[in-house]
Amino acid sequence: MMSKFYLFIVIFAVVNLSHQLYLPGLAPVVYCSASLPSDNHNTICKNEVKLYVNRLDSEESFLPYEYHHFDFCEPEDDMKVVDPVENLGQVVFGERIRASPYNISFGNKESCRKVCTKQYTKNDKDNNQKKLKFLKKNIGLNYQQHWIIDNMPVTWCYPVDEKQNYCSTGFPIGCYVDKNLEKKNACVIDPLFNTKDTYYVFNHLHLIITYYEQQEDKASYIISINAQPRSIDHGNTATMTTCNLDSIHPMAIQLNTDFDITYSFSYEFVEDKTTKWSSRWDYILNSMPHTNIQWFSIMNSLVIVLFLSGMVAMIMLRTLHKDIIRYNQMDSVVGSSRRGR
Repeated sequence: MMSKFYLFIVIFAVVNLSHQLYLPGLAPVVYCSASLPSDNHNTICKNEVKLYVNRLDSEESFLPYEYHHFDFCEPEDDMKVVDPVENLGQVVFGERIRASPYNISFGNKESCRKVCTKQYTKNDKDNNQKKLKFLKKNIGLNYQQHWIIDNMPVTWCYPVDEKQNYCSTGFPIGCYVDKNLEKKNACVIDPLFNTKDTYYVFNHLHLIITYYEQQEDKASYIISINAQPRSIDHGNTATMTTCNLDSIHPMAIQLNTDFDITYSFSYEFVEDKTTKWSSRWDYILNSMPHTNIQWFSIMNSLVIVLFLSGMVAMIMLRTLHKDIIRYNQMDSVVGSSRRGR
């Protein structure tokens, strides 16, 4: 009777724990506009959309960098930000997720917001020129930023042919036009990058955040985040009120002179009535090129696994066989000694 009672207690504890268990990233986050009255929705929703930054990497270099290695905008000291804790898989893959100074309110539209201004002086007292040279070097290596919103990567989509777009889970920090006026990497997307031997920095980012809204309770879920990097020479940032995305003056890096880079961003929310939260990863997966299955590599790996497993099994059998014979001999010796008594 007591054993059944203990079994009931264990089952009850497991069931109760399962209701309290929550794995981050598996449950959808509900958002709603701040202008929406609280009695219009039945669930707890958020208005602040948190944007996190991740490491920077490049296909042309094996060395990743954390976000703070570059002279980008970082949260100010008076901003109450908390860096998220990476899980084991993120740590193993070298991801370093940090808080960002970019503030986004759900449902709003921001035409231009200045984030920070980085100043570089020619006298180089504070190693500013070294930071600028480091940025210039890694623009040439096509380093990519990786941002995260609502556990989704901020993607950069661009056409690869007439019928298909490719969506990358990162966006470049800049581009380069060589001495022969050949545009490298992302410089091909804009005809304004036309000065030879020039490095352009993408100092403005426009975010298009797509969401799906349920008609029953007006709860909204973020579906995708598309980034459009731009290089804009803001000029006098003291009087800057808007970001001219069609500016004819991109931001070209200049060394050995007094030089400022103003970082800014804008965003807008677009409703998508067809894509639900459960299918929000499909547009990234569908944009990837479909490669043929490498059956030879699969069979090769399978044969190696079977061969190694067979070797381990043979070693274990030989070891256990000797141990079993030894134990049987000991039992026979003990049995004969008892009979002798």
